[in-house]
Amino acid sequence: MVSPATDAGRQALRTTLRARRRALTGPEQQRAAQALAARAAATRWFRVSRRIALYLPNDGEIDPQPLLDRIQASNKRGYLPILSRLKHDRLWFAPYGGAGPLRLNRFGIPEPVVPARQWVRAQDLDLILMPLVAFDNRGNRLGMGGGFYDKSLAFLRARACWRKPHLIGLAHDFQCVPQLDPFPWDVPLQAVVTDQCVYNF
Repeated sequence: MVSPATDAGRQALRTTLRARRRALTGPEQQRAAQALAARAAATRWFRVSRRIALYLPNDGEIDPQPLLDRIQASNKRGYLPILSRLKHDRLWFAPYGGAGPLRLNRFGIPEPVVPARQWVRAQDLDLILMPLVAFDNRGNRLGMGGGFYDKSLAFLRARACWRKPHLIGLAHDFQCVPQLDPFPWDVPLQAVVTDQCVYNF
């Protein structure tokens, strides 16, 4: 077995877990999404946050759409990530209420079509609900390998503590692994919410 501490091990883990989540049926994904929404909405982070970023599911990722519905029904505002076309592949976040035009970015992921003046930085958000491929019980996250979230959240590594944004991963429970060895630039999560559990770190 290849260690997840190596590049080859990380890629093997990505391949395995991505295939497993893509293999879920539509009803299985819907049940997982509803269970996830109930658990996430009950957390203190969600209750006290007003500006919340999430994502549109891709590649079998657990679907946060029921959470977006809860955001719309409350005094909160939802945002989706936009891959900056300007420099350094940083993420910006555009307001999204579940309607309105979308266009595909260079990875084939839909993004809201809104004027750039409405985009906000990660620093302006209260809560970021992040997709992931794998996580461990120390809050380490394995993403798709592009490093977009880590680059966009690099400012947090310079702070001993911070008030916002809170960083919460969303995943299927089977995406929890025994251990991930982080790189120096990785930004740890404060919690992960799955369809079965809330992991606090």
